[in-house]
Amino acid sequence: MRRKILTLAALIFAALACSAPIDFAPPDADAMRTSVAATVIFDLTQNAPQATATEALQPTQPPAETATLAPTASLEPSQTPSATPTLTLVPVIPTLELLPTESVQISVSVNTNCRTGPGKAYPVAGALMVGKTAQVYGSDPTQRYWYVRNPDPGAEYCWVWTEYATLTGPYLSLPIFTPPPTPTATNTPTPTATPKPQAKFSAEYVGKDSCSGWWLEVRVKNTGTLPLRSMEFRVIDTTNDQKKTALSDSFVNKDGCSSETSKDKILPGDEFTISSPILSYNPNGHHIIIRLTLCSQNGQKGDCLQQKIEFDL
Repeated sequence: MRRKILTLAALIFAALACSAPIDFAPPDADAMRTSVAATVIFDLTQNAPQATATEALQPTQPPAETATLAPTASLEPSQTPSATPTLTLVPVIPTLELLPTESVQISVSVNTNCRTGPGKAYPVAGALMVGKTAQVYGSDPTQRYWYVRNPDPGAEYCWVWTEYATLTGPYLSLPIFTPPPTPTATNTPTPTATPKPQAKFSAEYVGKDSCSGWWLEVRVKNTGTLPLRSMEFRVIDTTNDQKKTALSDSFVNKDGCSSETSKDKILPGDEFTISSPILSYNPNGHHIIIRLTLCSQNGQKGDCLQQKIEFDL
């Protein structure tokens, strides 16, 4: 089509050139361009396909819009969630902000210890006495002990057992405190008890003797840990109600009228026969009681021990 139009334009220019006189002025370039353009437009209009009636009635459909997806926002890398913290109640010294709107007071019907923790394993820090009250700030998880202001000097706060306690005020709204750690028990070795030295002896009646009078003889054994240094020898004749007593810082054994042996002390483990005070009569057939007291020091002092011997002659 374009080639036909150009050919036609060339023929027109040739015809015009042949018919024009020699002094013909050159055609106006603008007018020629306008004429050629009109010819080209006419040719294009005549050869353009005609739209059918049906197509003309249909409204021109706008080009389908191509949906443009907005750029997807880049997600920030997910942060690793931190572990959920474990809520642990810790014992705190209550501040004014922790106090309930109404005061909670505690009293007891029996004098009760106030300890550094809720239990007998904790040391005693004070005592809540009958007739006294104390401010309550909280309890342990079992609500068997109450956290109070110490009624006594020393630690500012302590724990009171609920056994004998009465609370007044909104105590159900009080916080629960975690008890302090139980004091570590130290195994203190039990001290070995050192036995106290003491006077101790055994005694038995072994017979009677005479020489210008009569006396009774008692065999003594020192079974204690102290030496025996003095004595009180008392003879009681219940038959005729007679009594004889001898005090001495030594021990004498009379052997009839022939000899006499004495000791100033009887050492632990030793034995010795002691003669009683002299009787002016023969006690044969009488009921006799002997009370013998031996002591660790002279003058019947120190550690003393008495034994009773009772028999019939």
